Amino acid sequence: MDKEKYRKEAKDSIDKLFAQIEELESKKDRVKDEARKEIEEILDNLKVKKAQLETKYEELVDSSEDKWEEAKEAFSSAADSFKEGFGKIASLFK
Repeated sequence: MDKEKYRKEAKDSIDKLFAQIEELESKKDRVKDEARKEIEEILDNLKVKKAQLETKYEELVDSSEDKWEEAKEAFSSAADSFKEGFGKIASLFK
């Protein structure tokens, strides 16, 4: 996959994930009190991971040809970490 296509797919992916997090955050008040605390903790963690993911995306976009693979791997790792956290919170709403 070429750099531009990967960058576009990466941007589309994080935009979708961030929108889903905002949607779940708006629903947190509808869950039981005992689950709400856990949800809020996970959301706080996801906000940190979101900032890291945004940073890695910017590094990916700004990467030179010789740093492309390194930036791509760093972004992929940050995205996987974010998706893992997202999976945890999404399961609490089921």
